[in-house]
Amino acid sequence: MKQKAWLRFGLVLILVSVLFLWGCGSQQQAAKKPEPPAAKKTLTVAAAADLAVAFKELGQSFEKSTGNKVVYSFGSTGLLSQQVENGAPFDVLAAANIKFVDDLIAKGKVVSDTKQLYARGRVGLLTTLKEKSFTVKQLSDLAAPEIKRIAIANPEHAPYGLAAKQALQKAAMWDKIKDKLVFGNNIQDTLNLVLTGNAEAGIIALSLSMREDIRFTLIDGDLHAPLDQAIAVVKGTPQEALARQFIQYVNSPEGRIVMKKYGFVLPGEI
Repeated sequence: MKQKAWLRFGLVLILVSVLFLWGCGSQQQAAKKPEPPAAKKTLTVAAAADLAVAFKELGQSFEKSTGNKVVYSFGSTGLLSQQVENGAPFDVLAAANIKFVDDLIAKGKVVSDTKQLYARGRVGLLTTLKEKSFTVKQLSDLAAPEIKRIAIANPEHAPYGLAAKQALQKAAMWDKIKDKLVFGNNIQDTLNLVLTGNAEAGIIALSLSMREDIRFTLIDGDLHAPLDQAIAVVKGTPQEALARQFIQYVNSPEGRIVMKKYGFVLPGEI
């Protein structure tokens, strides 16, 4: 009997030892288990329409570099600024004219110390390759009778439209062709008016001219006020740190390469 009792006691001891060692091993494995990666964040950027091509490429580069996604709302700077002022849930505003950022700073709608100049834009004359009955190489060519409609962005709220108006006025062409004008909501819309045949010619941003199906000629920059473009963090965003990181990326060596590619004059070159 004593022998059987000792045998049972030995078996219990072995079982307890096995369970103890297994538990220790499980705890060690749990301790070594890597933490799950941080969740990706999404940044919402209200951006001037002239940035539609450049910022899409820049956003892909930023996402690859940081793991965070960028979503854009492109439009005329004037209308986007109104949305920011009215509390639209944007994290960043990239304006086509620094004046709009300064106005929003004065109204307490963007974080003042995040304001940065990131580019100067240029405008030029646009026709499509299918238009062969006339050529447009200078503003005076817009008076040709073959040109029935000329597209520009609405100068009331689009900085590139205002630049187009200023250039036409300074060249003494505004009064001559104003009855031909059709207005796009923004500079991208203006390009589409020409591409779809709703206008024979137009004035658009250099940054949107990198296409093989159009003719584009730069307008003398002295004919209009400088298109100095600024960017800032929208006040109240829950992602201010990431928004600041994006702004720094736009002006980083990587960001400057992209912006330069699309014809922007960069800070330090102005």
